[in-house]
Amino acid sequence: MCKRLLAVLLCLSAVTEALAALDLTPIGKADWDAASAAHLMRRAGFGVSPEEALALAAQPPDDVVRQLVVGRTRAEPAFEHSGVFEAALDPFPPSRPATTALARAQGHALGVQVKPGGNRPLQPIVNKFFYWLRASRLETNRVSYWWAERMLTSEDPLRERLALFWHGHFATNEDKVRDYRKMLLQLHTLREKGRGNFRDLLIAMAQDPAMLVFLDAGVNTRERPNENFAREIMELFTLGVGHYGERDVQEAARAFTGWNVTGLEFAIDPNQHDAGEKVFLGHRGPFDGVELIDLILAEDQAADFIAAKLYRHFVDEDLEDENIRQLGSLLQDKGFEISAFLETLFLSRDFHLAAHRGGRIKGPVELIVSTYRSMGLSTMPGVPDFNDATASLGQHLFHPPTVAGWSEGRSWITPSLMFERSNFALDVLFPDIGFVPPDRYPFSEELVNVQDRLRQGLPVSAATRPTGLAEGATMAASNLTADRDEAFNTRLGSMRGWQMALERVRPIPRQPARIAMTPMISEAGLETPAAVVAFLERRFFAVALDEATRQALADFLEAELGTADVTAALSYAETPLRKLLHQMLSLPEYQLG
Repeated sequence: MCKRLLAVLLCLSAVTEALAALDLTPIGKADWDAASAAHLMRRAGFGVSPEEALALAAQPPDDVVRQLVVGRTRAEPAFEHSGVFEAALDPFPPSRPATTALARAQGHALGVQVKPGGNRPLQPIVNKFFYWLRASRLETNRVSYWWAERMLTSEDPLRERLALFWHGHFATNEDKVRDYRKMLLQLHTLREKGRGNFRDLLIAMAQDPAMLVFLDAGVNTRERPNENFAREIMELFTLGVGHYGERDVQEAARAFTGWNVTGLEFAIDPNQHDAGEKVFLGHRGPFDGVELIDLILAEDQAADFIAAKLYRHFVDEDLEDENIRQLGSLLQDKGFEISAFLETLFLSRDFHLAAHRGGRIKGPVELIVSTYRSMGLSTMPGVPDFNDATASLGQHLFHPPTVAGWSEGRSWITPSLMFERSNFALDVLFPDIGFVPPDRYPFSEELVNVQDRLRQGLPVSAATRPTGLAEGATMAASNLTADRDEAFNTRLGSMRGWQMALERVRPIPRQPARIAMTPMISEAGLETPAAVVAFLERRFFAVALDEATRQALADFLEAELGTADVTAALSYAETPLRKLLHQMLSLPEYQLG
């Protein structure tokens, strides 16, 4: 499967390699048809139906692209908070040991007093610590669902597609931020500023609470500058490796000292900011963070870096070095306005080259959302779980693997990941009857074991013994003290924190996808297996199947139906049709968009 997919990509890229220059002149009406419109909406959104593509093709291409990049301002459902946050949780300590140390020092932490007597006087505080870890992660998963629903149903698809792109660019992980409110706030910033001016977006992200926590702004002080954000803003956000020196990193760190967050607000502590003279990228002055950002954006390399990354995401990954400056100059000419840059790109002859259609591997989120759109769904299914499905395919929203985000492209495809993509289609078309909602079940089986032992009446020390540890085997000192004089029990707190989170975090609705294949086929008046295959190919695929594959699929459906007369088999066709679609969505060609 993977070899076949790579063969398709190599065939497409062979055509691309012969094209040295990027033709950014706009297409004419003669070059605009339903296939062009479908290609545009697959890249700038999450796809359209064949009927929607025909409607777009009836409009002038510049009108369609202008509406796409300008977007629509429509009221939409806001995220419904579960009410899990309490003011005493902020600032949240960096670890459980830091929490218990704070409690010992001041007699309270996280809004909970240390017990004046009795066993485990710090236990309620440890419980609260683990409560927020669980609740914030669960609530972040709800934010992910809310966003996926916007991707699926929004009439402004480019906003969501760009937010997804920038989420990978300004990668921030909830595992370190540990505050879903900050992650949600960052998402709003990406959605609202993602197609505006890049300078505005970059400053907003440099001052974003989640980013400030993620890249350790709190320890970037005048006395001890921390280089994390300074390095990433150049290496990952604007310039790329090799276009700055270590001295530039050190001086940039000084410019960002004192930048921090209070609650959900950006704040500068003047007492921690280094206002002294700095030497950065050949410039000398008492630069602050915003002035330093302007110096970065004055470099041609910044425009080249961002323009090339946008091109690789929306057009083609195989970009020649000599064309990067052409794209960078375009972005500079547009004043770093992302929408204006994309408008030129989406209308260009280069974007609409046949070689660029179906030449990009769909990312996991794109694959799942576009599949649901092609199926005609109007709400995000709860089965299979969106977060588990995307994670198994390699792209768990709000949990990028590194500060560099996701690698994308061919990294999305391995033999095991192809198998998981097929399993996703199977789980949608044939929902797992043994499905257990992951937001209602602990991240660790050990927590269930602890709870079961406590219900059996075992003392805490025995109930929290690691599974598989034999009686008499060496245990941690905190367990050896049994139930008399522990300050706290971490495993008990982890279990209790999960219970407390379950009480307050709203469950994700768990309706499976409502798919009706038979009416779809019947309404289209399809009478033969070959016609059914052709219909589904038009609806789901960006890359044409070869005749041998089409015939094999038609033969498969005929065998499942027991007849070549589809009309005569409609009363029992639903399962055979779903099996056929599963076969089709598992093909290497379906992974391309």
